[in-house]
Amino acid sequence: MRTSLLALLAAALSAPTAELSAQDLNIPLPVDSIEYLLAYAPFELPDDLTGTRFQGDRTMRVDLRFDANTTVLTKWAPAPPGAEAFNNVPRYEVAAFRIQRLFLADDEIVVPPTVMRALPLDWYRTLEDDVDRTFRGAEAIIVVLQSFVNFVTDEGVWDEDRFDSDPAYARHWANANLLTYLIRHSDSNTGNLLISSFGSNPRVFSVDNGVAFNSIESDRGTRWRSLQVDRFPAATVERMRTLTEEQFHDALGVLAQWEVGEDEQLIRVPVTENIDSRRGVRQRDGQIQIGLTRDEIEGSWYRLEVFLGNVGNGRYQTF
Repeated sequence: MRTSLLALLAAALSAPTAELSAQDLNIPLPVDSIEYLLAYAPFELPDDLTGTRFQGDRTMRVDLRFDANTTVLTKWAPAPPGAEAFNNVPRYEVAAFRIQRLFLADDEIVVPPTVMRALPLDWYRTLEDDVDRTFRGAEAIIVVLQSFVNFVTDEGVWDEDRFDSDPAYARHWANANLLTYLIRHSDSNTGNLLISSFGSNPRVFSVDNGVAFNSIESDRGTRWRSLQVDRFPAATVERMRTLTEEQFHDALGVLAQWEVGEDEQLIRVPVTENIDSRRGVRQRDGQIQIGLTRDEIEGSWYRLEVFLGNVGNGRYQTF
C-alpha cells in the first residue's frame, strides 16, 4: 500500500469507524481506517488498470486516489456474474479478513484489509468494455478491493529451522497457519503467502484466499489448510477460547448488503438478519446479501473446537 501517511491519518481520524492502533511499515495505518476508505470513501482512478501478474490479468493493481494527498495501492478483482466462480469467490476473500479479526490483534493480522464494493456498470465499462453486471436487475459490478502490503517477499516464507529458533517468526507463522487452517485454505500457489522483509518483525500474510472454506481445491496444493506447526501463541489461544459459535455466525453470516435503487444501482446498506443461511449469495425483495453459508461457518467453528481440544490434551503446545 502506498499512501501519504499524514493525509490518510487525517482521513482516519474523521472516519466513523477509525480507532487508531499501533501498526508497522507493512500495514502502516489503522486497519479500520483502511477498510473504511476502501469500502465507502469516494476515489478517482488512473487512466488504466494494471494486471497484478501480467497485463490483462483478472486481478489488477490500482492506485486508488481518495484526495490530492491520499493514494492507496490496491488489489482490484471484479466479481463474476452471480458473484461465484472457481477461484473468484468474493465472499471467501472478505470472510478470510473478517474471521481473523475475531482472534488476532490489528498488528498481527494475516489477511490485509479486504472489502467488497459495488460500482456502476457504465462507469466500469470505461475501464474495461468486456465486463458484465454481477446480478440481473442491477446495473452494477461487485469488485473485491484488498490493500497491498509493503516490504514483503515470497522467498523464504516457510523455514522450519527458523520456526524452532526465532520466537517472533514462530508467533507470526503460527497465527498465519491458524488462519489458513480455519478457512481451509486450499491453494498453496507460490505468492499466496508472503513474509515481511523486516527480520525483526517477520509478519506472514495470506493475500489470496479465493480457494477456501467449501471451495473445490486447486491443483497447486493444499498444504496450508492443515496445521503444519505444533505450538501456538498463548495469547492467541486464550482469545480463541473466549469465542462463541454465535460470534462466528454474527461476523461471517452477512459480510455485505446492498439494495437495488430506482436507477438499478446497488446502494450499500447496513447488514440485517440473514435472509437465507443456506446460500452464500442471497437476493430477495430488492435486497442482496453476501456472506458465508451456515455449513461453511459451522465448518470453521468445528475446526476451531478440534484445535482447542488438541491444545487441551497436549497435542499442541503454547508459548
